[in-house]
Amino acid sequence: MFPELPAGPIGIVAAMPGEIDALLGAMRSQRAVESHIIGQREFYSGELFGRRCVVVLAGIGKVAAAITATTMLLTFNPSALVFVGVAGGIAHDIAVGDVVVADTVLQHDLDASPLFPRFEVPMLGVSRFASSPVLSDALAAAAKRFLGGIGNGRLHRGLVISGDQFVASAGHVRTLRDDLPDAIAVEMEGAAIGQVCDAFDRPFAVLRIISDAADGEAGNDFPRFLEDYASGYSLGIVREFLSGN
Repeated sequence: MFPELPAGPIGIVAAMPGEIDALLGAMRSQRAVESHIIGQREFYSGELFGRRCVVVLAGIGKVAAAITATTMLLTFNPSALVFVGVAGGIAHDIAVGDVVVADTVLQHDLDASPLFPRFEVPMLGVSRFASSPVLSDALAAAAKRFLGGIGNGRLHRGLVISGDQFVASAGHVRTLRDDLPDAIAVEMEGAAIGQVCDAFDRPFAVLRIISDAADGEAGNDFPRFLEDYASGYSLGIVREFLSGN
């Protein structure tokens, strides 16, 4: 049994076309879909897999994610935001093709010390933003159903860290593990979504498919996975997420 999602439209955001092309294709195929261009972003509003949704491509990085999330919340007033895409796996037991659902998110490149503790968002007094348990439980259930259907990959939940850096070296991964030993994946947008949603008191969730190990091979593994698998994973899991409720 899936957890019940909040009433009202669901906002779905991704950073790159390869993460969301299939989902946007499904959205555009709906007869009643509306397109709105705001702040150099095209927002698609309509029904998707039986739920009212707003879907948008944000662009890469924390600033792009924050602009997009703020615009979506103020313009379309969704009941919740869900960020989908790929990430580098940094936990020892994680592999390419696994799926991560964030319980908390943090900016690993934020450091205003000695004025504030490292990783803490200045003047907020927090470093980690908690995702919605209801949304995250529903995403996890959807991911399990999808992974069971393809017979490959495992589900992980925990801390996902964000920074305006593409992590692509074993040394950088070791540093992140030392600094944040409970982090399981690294990407470039999720913590920005978390902070914006915290400011607007709106629930959020972050879904990431592991595309690489964030090591010296990431520059090759990441684009291959993005081209071959990411969009299909996002479409399949979001379909389960929306139609299961």
